[in-house]
Formats: sequence, structure tokens, C-alpha cells
Amino acid sequence: MNEKPIRNPIDWKTYIISFFITALIFASAFGVNNLLSSKKEADIKGVQDQIALDILSSETQFDLLGEVSCKNVDGTILSQEINSLATKLSYMESNKQSAGSPELTYLKKYYSLLQIKDYVLMQRLAVKCQFRPIFILYFYGNEDVCPQCVNMGFVLTKLREAYPEVRIYSFDTNLQLSALNTLRDVNKISETKLPAVIVNDQTITGFRTYDELKKLIPELKAIDKKRAEEEKVKNKATSTSTSSKSILDKII
Repeated sequence: MNEKPIRNPIDWKTYIISFFITALIFASAFGVNNLLSSKKEADIKGVQDQIALDILSSETQFDLLGEVSCKNVDGTILSQEINSLATKLSYMESNKQSAGSPELTYLKKYYSLLQIKDYVLMQRLAVKCQFRPIFILYFYGNEDVCPQCVNMGFVLTKLREAYPEVRIYSFDTNLQLSALNTLRDVNKISETKLPAVIVNDQTITGFRTYDELKKLIPELKAIDKKRAEEEKVKNKATSTSTSSKSILDKII
């Protein structure tokens, strides 16, 4: 007679505890993920709101500058605002959650119009007030069709940080904007030859290093020379002050 195998009783308590522990782990992970996502979305929304406010502020400045006296205008006016907006939009473009979103596209279009408006305004002020701003127009495309555009953007960012006097206008050729299309047509920019940089009315296509780009802007040599002279005067003044203090200390 065959004996039936003895079955151990099912420990339902252990199974139930394991189930609740596993569920708690999944729930915690899900909650943390949602929390991080919400924070990221809040950060992006904050950047969007700040960009919209900066754009409105810059537009108001444009209206004020239309009537400003030449004695209060130079080649660096408004460049800080333009550069600040460019940095914020670059952050949004690099963020996967906002890249390609309707909100980002809208802000980029608005910013492109703002840049064109600034470009036209500065040209008029340059004629009126007899100074020569340093303009760079940069046209770029998506990374899949223009892999070097990203590197070119890094070069221009470095140049902008080193020389606030340079006004760099960046335009996404994928934006459907009539004013931008006109600017591209006027400068004969082809989507098959990106990145494209216009410096001193000269169109340069393809990637350029930082040093190569600097050579295309002779005005930067004058800026470097002026800075060196100012640094020399500053060092001389500091040295004189230190010497005077040393003499005074000896007398005292």
C-alpha cells in the first residue's frame, strides 16, 4: 500500500507578510518617483514663468530704448538680459521632459522674435549713436541632422561668457516663424549646411573652435588690449597702495 506524502501546512502568515512588504517597497519607490517628477516639473514650470517675465521686461526695455539719449547707450546694453534668457532656454532644451514640448516651442518662437527685435534695434542705435556692436548670428538644427551644432553652441556660450560685449543671437531653423524665415533667406542660410555662423557679415558654415572663431572677430583683440591696460593700471594702483601702507606702518 502506497503511503501518501506528508504535506507541510501552508504558512499563510509568512506569505501575507511578504506580500505586504513587497507592496510597501513598490509603493515607496512609486511615491519617490512621483515626488521627483513633480519637483522636476515644478522646476521647469518655474523656468518657463521666469522666461515669460524676462521677455516682457525686455520688451518694455526695447520701448524705452527707442527714445533713449545716445549718452546712455553703449554696445553692451541689454546683452545681459539676452544672455540670461539664452541660458534658461538652453536648460529647458537639454531637459528631456520639456524638449519638444509645445510650451518650449512657444517660448523659443517668442525668444527668437525678441532677438530679432533686439538685433534691429541695436543696428538703429548703432547708426544713431555712432558705435559698432559686435553681432554674431547663429543658426542651428536638431542634433540628428546637425551633430556639430551642440559643440558649436558650447563654443558660443564660452565666447559669450568671456566677452559680454558680443551680442550672440541663436536661432533654431526648425521653428516655423515667418520673421525667422525672412532672416534666414536674407542671409542665405541652408538647412543642409549647419551649423552656420554670421560674423561681420561673413557666413561661416561648419564647426569652428573657440580660437578659430576669435580670429574671425578682430574687434576682440581691441577688447583684450583694453582689458590688459586696465589690469595693468589696477595692479599699479594696488602696488602703490600697498607700498604707501608699508611706509605708513613703518612710520607709526
